[in-house]
Order: sequence, then C-alpha cells, then structure tokens
Amino acid sequence: MYPEGDSTTFGCTYEQYQETADWLLANTEHRPTVAIICGSGLGGLADTLKDQTAFNYSDIPNFPHSTVPGHAGRLVFGKLNGKSCVCMQGRFHFYEGYPLWKVTFPIRIFRLIGVETLIVTNAAGGLNRDFKVGDIMVIKDHINMPGLAGNNPLCGPNESRFGERFPCMSDAYDRDLRKMALDLGNELGFSSVLHEGIYCGVGGPSFETIAECRMLSAMGGDTVGMSTVQEVIVARHCGLRVFALSLVTNKVVMDYDSEERANHEEVLETGKRAAKILEKLVSNMLAKIEGNNNIC
Repeated sequence: MYPEGDSTTFGCTYEQYQETADWLLANTEHRPTVAIICGSGLGGLADTLKDQTAFNYSDIPNFPHSTVPGHAGRLVFGKLNGKSCVCMQGRFHFYEGYPLWKVTFPIRIFRLIGVETLIVTNAAGGLNRDFKVGDIMVIKDHINMPGLAGNNPLCGPNESRFGERFPCMSDAYDRDLRKMALDLGNELGFSSVLHEGIYCGVGGPSFETIAECRMLSAMGGDTVGMSTVQEVIVARHCGLRVFALSLVTNKVVMDYDSEERANHEEVLETGKRAAKILEKLVSNMLAKIEGNNNIC
C-alpha cells in the first residue's frame, strides 16, 4: 500500500518539505552549512549570531509551533565565528502531542537548504553521580527509550530521496567532532566541567521516577532528557554529520529518602548560568568544522 518513496511519507509530502525549504531560501541570503538546535534555556546562542535574519515559526510555511517555556519559537540565520549557520530557538517534542515526523520536520528542511552538520544541545538530568549541575557532556551514544517501544521517527514508508530504509546508528555521533570538542575544552580551560557519555531519551513530559532513573543508570546512561534522539536519527537518515551536547541542569533523584524534586524552572535557570561556556565551545568549534563529504 505504501511503496518506497511514496509521496505521503512521514505524514508530509516531499513537495511540502521542498516548499518550506524554497520559502526560506527565497527570504534569506544566508546559505548555512551548520544547523544548531538550542535546548531549554540555551536559546541565547542564537542571539550571538551576526547579520541575523530571523523568522517566527508561525510565519514559516508548514512549520510546527513550539509550546514549551524557554523555547522562543524562532529560526535564526546568521554567522557565528565566520561560519554561516541557522539556529532553532526552540524545538518540538513528542510530549507536546506532535507526531515524530513533525517533531523532526526541521531536520529534513535543513538538509534541503544545504546544511551538512547538525549541532544539538539539550538540558538534561545527571544520572552519572560524578556529574555536577552545570557540567557539559559530549554525547557519544544514546539510548532511545521511545524507540525501543516502537516510536521511531522513521516508522512508515521510507522516502529514498532523504535516505535509506535501514540507516546505521552505531556511528550516530561523529567521532572527529567529539574529539574536536574535548580538545577545545582542554584548550579553553573547561576540562573540569566537560565529559563524554551516553544520553537517555525518554518521552516525558513527567520527570522520571526514582526506579526509572536507577534503571537508566544501570543501563549505562549518564544523562536523561526528553529530546534529541529523534532529531539525531533523522539527521543521520539524511546523511548529516551530528554533534550533540547535554547541559546537566539537575541531578536526578535516586534516593527514596531525598526531599529533592525535579522542576522545569531549575532547568531554565541552570541553562542561563552555564550558557556562556556552551556558547564559547560551540563558537570555537564552528571555526574548525570542515565540509561533510557524506552529503551527495
């Protein structure tokens, strides 16, 4: 019933993706090769772009709307450290009621406007007991809990113009970009707050129970959050190179005697305090990122 490359793939036609991409290209002179997704409280990174052209999500044809506090809902084009890029100030989440093809809609738009590298940031809870609030983790792998339950953004007919049916995920997070970030962190004096580890993606919007946190930690998770994994899967399906960072905004509760409670306000406040380190790291990385030879 749904052959490979069917026009209704992902709940949106390829032509609608192209329509959105064409609209953006017609309304800005910027031709970004890097896209950055800003997590909760981290949208200030987009404000550092030079020669900006910004669009509200509501003004972009076919684009979803962000509904979460701390997500401004703007797509900002500009230059950061001399590199043309586009920033999402606000992302979309499964828990907002969006289907996963819509959560990841911007990723395919980025591919169509010429983006080669995707940088993803998120606010996350610290599962690793050695991590402190305000630390930054370079993501080397992820555990996709909704995906293990059958909620994968690539479910449904495959659109071969974006990528192959069964994309590999063992190299989802680019090794060279991860090494670059860790080396830069040492050079910039961030080594005490910069780590590498595994991100656990969950559905939300409720924060995790103590039992769930213990399970995720036992599975090897270092941070946990409600985003990122779907965006990364679709980016890799499109052939984009991916780099991702978690900002540890709170330590998850694993003790039944603890009086601590996770809350979104703490996430936003920590994001504001630690944003400068993250901005400096990403800005310095952009100056060093070369073209992606995997893009056809």
